[in-house]
Amino acid sequence: MSMSRPAILAVDDDPDVLSAVERDLRTHFGKDFRIYSGASGAEALETVRQLVARGTQVALVVADERMPSMSGTQLLTELRRLVPTSRRVLLTAYADTEAAIRGINDVGLDHYLMKPWDPPEEHLFPVLDDVLLDWLAGAEPPKTGLRVVGSRWSPASFEAKDFLSRNQVPYHWIDIDEEAPTRSLVEEVSAGLTTLPVLILEDGSMHAAPSARELAALVGLQTKAALPFYDVVIIGSGPSGLAAAVYAASEGLRTLVVEEGAHGGQAGTSARIENYLGFPSGLSGAELAGRAAMQARRFGAELISATAVVSIRRDDPYRILTLSDSSEISCHTVVLAMGVLVRRLEATGADRFAGAGVYYGAAMSEAPTFRDQHVCVVGAGNSAGQGALFYARYARRVTVLVRGDALEKSMSSYLVDRIRAEPTIEVITGAAVQEVLGGDSVEGVRIEANGGSRTLDVKAVFVFIGARPHTAIVEGLAETDARGFIRTGPDLPRHGGKPRGWQEGRDPYLLETNLPGMFAVGDVRSGSSKRVAAAVGEGSACVGMVHAYLATV
Repeated sequence: MSMSRPAILAVDDDPDVLSAVERDLRTHFGKDFRIYSGASGAEALETVRQLVARGTQVALVVADERMPSMSGTQLLTELRRLVPTSRRVLLTAYADTEAAIRGINDVGLDHYLMKPWDPPEEHLFPVLDDVLLDWLAGAEPPKTGLRVVGSRWSPASFEAKDFLSRNQVPYHWIDIDEEAPTRSLVEEVSAGLTTLPVLILEDGSMHAAPSARELAALVGLQTKAALPFYDVVIIGSGPSGLAAAVYAASEGLRTLVVEEGAHGGQAGTSARIENYLGFPSGLSGAELAGRAAMQARRFGAELISATAVVSIRRDDPYRILTLSDSSEISCHTVVLAMGVLVRRLEATGADRFAGAGVYYGAAMSEAPTFRDQHVCVVGAGNSAGQGALFYARYARRVTVLVRGDALEKSMSSYLVDRIRAEPTIEVITGAAVQEVLGGDSVEGVRIEANGGSRTLDVKAVFVFIGARPHTAIVEGLAETDARGFIRTGPDLPRHGGKPRGWQEGRDPYLLETNLPGMFAVGDVRSGSSKRVAAAVGEGSACVGMVHAYLATV
């Protein structure tokens, strides 16, 4: 941490409890955070106002529910307006559980803790470690450190920001149209500002328009495998791939994960996942991916970024993978977890503004850019619903364009209810985008809706219209269904009682493809449910089949 450490605030009207909370917080977090305390809601509000005025970030507020004059829930409601990005934890007695549940729904409570919490090493510190990890992942970075200098209308600038955000690499964004001194500085390496973005590292060195692989290396991400051979290579690091990595590495297998983009896959672009078991307040796709990647590394898995697998060949008992840097890796087993590619918006002008006003997925790094403006969301699935609710925090108005006649047909009811209750969100059914309008930037969209044509004055278009399987590297190698998804196990077509090319004296395992030792999990697999929890389950279950196969090699 820098000298301007973020703040943690404890609030309780009981002096003994407040002293105990403050002592425990200082013991465990005092090195990285400044610890403050308040004996009442009013005192806590004044402390936070002073911290905000000094430019100190408030990372966490831990407040007791039962306080005179202002309850913990009321205090956290007030603080949500003052420090909206801080994490909120409520201290409760057993009888206050209902208040805690209301807090989750009404205040955006991140967690509640029952008193007493002894020993803190078991009941306090692990919970707050997780809460603060989440805060750090989305915290506004200091203006020192990594800086990304570019234009909001530069697709390459957006790609760099999106890559860093999804890999949870902190950076400070500088728009050259708003900061003239920095604009003059980067012209030294980008003549006429024709090559954007420019990365300025903490040591002051500048790098113009780095490729994804160069960008990954600059910020310290691993881009090359350390070994020539692995027990299992996992292609893709969405929920299924990361789950496979965690279980494979934890069970002693030499494990490599190869990721072309950023960890998390399609799920990693989700603004919020609220129905994932064990996270009652929900978490973003990037947070889930960050936690899973950290867990896989902890068990010894290698994760390389900005590197693609371009081909796979069979050389029994090995499987040989050629990577985008022309290197080769051999392994005994391969897990295909490439997921899906987003479908592009088929509308005039959509390609011209891609990454510069038209965005695929949540593109959370861009939401503050469109503060107090009108944006639209195209799509009707859960990701579109979560995206709309996320943008509603920033935008003046969010219009959701739905091709069907009702949201209920494709979106979970809890999201439909929240969207209907959000006054800044408008839903238009029976709608299709015909054209994205604008000159240097997006200025609107022309839509067909219920038999008529109209124009919406919007500044950005966020697209969630489905996906297609990411299977080019196994074309001609793995059996696929009519839509291109990879068939496994009992779903493999039979020729003479066996899958094509199958020579084993057994049937394929449930998640095994027609190539022995090559498995498919998650969204890329034919018949998968396209749910995060199901993808995690498939990735975890697959490792047992990997072990069974390795026993025969």
